[in-house]
Amino acid sequence: MSHLSDCIHLESVGEVTKDELIEKSHGTCQDCKVGGPNLWACLENGCSYVGCGESHSDHSTLHSQETMHNLTVNLTTLRVWCYACGKEVFLERKLGPLPVQHTRILKVPEHPDSFPEPSPKDRNTIAGSYLDPEAEYDDVRNRGLTGLKNIGNTCYLNAALQALSNCPPLTLFFLECGGLVQTDKKPALSKSYQKLMAEIWHKNRPSYVVPTSLFQGIKTVNPMFRGYSQQDAQEFLRCLMDQLHEELKEQVAEQTVDSQCITMVEQMEEENSSDNEFQSCDSCAGSDKADGESNLKMLTEDQGGELKNHAPTKVRSQERSLLHKLYNHSTGDDLDKDMDTSTEVTTDVSMHSSSTPNSPMLNEANSRLSSSPPRSTSVWGGLVSSHKKVTSFAPLKKRKQAKYKSVISDVFDGTIVSSVQCLTCDRVSTTLETFQDLSLPIPGKEDLAKLHSSSHQMSLVKAGSCGEAYAPQGWIAYVMEYIKSWFWGPVVSLQDCLAAFFARDELKGDNMYSCEKCKKLRNGVKFCKVLVLPEILCIHLKRFRHELMFSTKINNHVSFPLEGLDLQPFLAKDSPSQITTYELLSVICHHGTASCGHYTAFCLNDLNDRWYEFDDQSVTEVSQSTVQNAEAYVLFYRKSSDEMLKERQRVTHLLNMMEPSLLQFYISRQWLNKFKTFAEPGPISNKEFLCVHGGVPPRKASYIDDLVVMLPQNVWDYLYSRFGGGPAVNHLYTCQHCQIEIEKLEKRRKMELEMFVRLNKAFQEEESPSVIYCISMQWFREWEGFVKGKEHEHPGPIDNTKIAIGKSSHLSLKQGADSGQISEETWNFLHSIYGGGPEIALRQNVAHQDTSSAEEKNEVEIRPVQ
Repeated sequence: MSHLSDCIHLESVGEVTKDELIEKSHGTCQDCKVGGPNLWACLENGCSYVGCGESHSDHSTLHSQETMHNLTVNLTTLRVWCYACGKEVFLERKLGPLPVQHTRILKVPEHPDSFPEPSPKDRNTIAGSYLDPEAEYDDVRNRGLTGLKNIGNTCYLNAALQALSNCPPLTLFFLECGGLVQTDKKPALSKSYQKLMAEIWHKNRPSYVVPTSLFQGIKTVNPMFRGYSQQDAQEFLRCLMDQLHEELKEQVAEQTVDSQCITMVEQMEEENSSDNEFQSCDSCAGSDKADGESNLKMLTEDQGGELKNHAPTKVRSQERSLLHKLYNHSTGDDLDKDMDTSTEVTTDVSMHSSSTPNSPMLNEANSRLSSSPPRSTSVWGGLVSSHKKVTSFAPLKKRKQAKYKSVISDVFDGTIVSSVQCLTCDRVSTTLETFQDLSLPIPGKEDLAKLHSSSHQMSLVKAGSCGEAYAPQGWIAYVMEYIKSWFWGPVVSLQDCLAAFFARDELKGDNMYSCEKCKKLRNGVKFCKVLVLPEILCIHLKRFRHELMFSTKINNHVSFPLEGLDLQPFLAKDSPSQITTYELLSVICHHGTASCGHYTAFCLNDLNDRWYEFDDQSVTEVSQSTVQNAEAYVLFYRKSSDEMLKERQRVTHLLNMMEPSLLQFYISRQWLNKFKTFAEPGPISNKEFLCVHGGVPPRKASYIDDLVVMLPQNVWDYLYSRFGGGPAVNHLYTCQHCQIEIEKLEKRRKMELEMFVRLNKAFQEEESPSVIYCISMQWFREWEGFVKGKEHEHPGPIDNTKIAIGKSSHLSLKQGADSGQISEETWNFLHSIYGGGPEIALRQNVAHQDTSSAEEKNEVEIRPVQ
């Protein structure tokens, strides 16, 4: 199978020449008459439509939606986009604007398989170029060096996007796994980000692009970014990554929660409470970490693996050559594809698929996917069920909090263990906190003196904590730094900021600790350590202080290493993370004051290993010393490991052996991307494309090719023995069990919705109901989303506790509560399915005082939870 044949819509393209495309590029949009650049021409056979792009009214997309014409070509870059597949496709080996005298025919073959196989360096991916050791320097040099136009005080957005663009694990996901960027959530910011990355990293890139679509999307999500006022780059990063996570997240099975980390916390609590000793390093509160905790989520990624830490070395050219061989090696149809990132997909079978797995469309798109399971199902015996069947019309147990993960959480999420010790009873309470960035304080002279003092270092070293970061420093070096601080101000390093962040914080005075054991406010000590290190560490330096009337900026220079940043001193002793050293990827800098300034970014280009400054539309190569002298605001560090290079070498050798094998094994494309770009990829996770029965969920059948890659048996055996995980899969089939469950779920949703509509209509026609029941609108909205197919999970038992007030025996309806009114029949119907309570009924008793008047009294009857 050709790399290009994964788009089934190429057959609809007619014959077109570059002369025709160049002629169309001088025209205008047929709807709004706007001129170029960035006009789009429809490639459907017999269609001559030309429309504008996202920078204007996006009539090209509207044309595709109205006519179902899927393929369109950008008349400026001659890049082809398929709306149905949601990704870029290629018509020939060299696609790019040429002078008129070198015009060639772009004739599309009748059958997709007749396309010539493109060379890796022609593919629209970072990997396709930087993994190719023979790529021309001019071709490699230009990738990713695209500026972003400032469209009105958007330097904060441009700098942040350039920094994220140069994070290879994230960018490769959007470039090489476009089919996995699927979302029905507005404003589809992930789609806009994907198209922007494709424009930035395309080999025929323009000098700059305009991020209009993404800017409009972020303004829809957060009104703070509306208008053209100056904004904070860090706040934009958090908002963008949160929205990308929301659009791309997939529910994970319960057994994938990192139980090892939870067990570690329990062991730490037991040790601390029994021995009255603790590893005192740290304090989240003492470092004013509240700004860094706004994006806390539950830990959902297993950072297993057996890799050992090695000092980082410069092995980029060798690694590129090895990875090129590994990921562009042909071993059957499936290895002809790019073996890169994919979204974290789950075994949830409740439904967004509009067609059944037995439809002709799916059969054509998934030729290797069989419609029935193998006769022997013993291969799936080790699977643990993660899908909870819904028993029709039986009272349901309370719904557990669902766990989610996405490419954002895989790349950026880390975990901190936060502990508080009571200084009276020595009890230690411990919690897990997930972070996407660390907001570090910049210590002043007094703080630095305390951090560097010998007594402070000794106390920390004795406690086995972050004092190790300062233990090697002698008194002479301390004196020299002290003298320098008199002439040039305090010498602050990134290690100082980390030490200040993780320093112990005394809880006393107005900030005393409420001890659960003492049942009183007590003096305490708060400290924290890193339990799980993220693959990419985002560090935010807190340069801005906001008071009631004014804001100030800390302009102190903070020195930071380009490589060799070691977080071992701040790591919990039982942490599963083996790799603790990081190398710098990008730096966001702020120039100016707290009220007025400008953002730029310094980024390491992963293709040529050179540093560049991105200043809106301008991109300039700079030296390493220029980067190190920058006034850093946000830094992105990536884990570095030589051990993973050795692993890729071994797998490359196995692929080159071309050993014949009787069996071919399917492996998760998402995990292969981790193997290529992560320092700690963790166990093989094939459950991402399997259901609990061992088959392919029906809703994933239509894009199963985007989820898996086929490997020969010798490669699979090595990866499985080295990293573990699984399960082993050498046969894909659509799960009929899941299809039956889907049909049952749809039938249930339809029945509940129709019954409610009928009962509510009768209730509205009733003039004077004797009893009216109250129901929480929060629960009702969740139920409504479930029966309309917007939510996968049922809402759980009815919860009216938030709309009731008073004691259990004398409850009353809370004034102004977010509640709705339903009939007794409707309440009984919902309660018979979901259970819960308490029951709140408003009864009307009419007492006739005389024949001419009556007084109505409302009585509230409360029944406890059944």
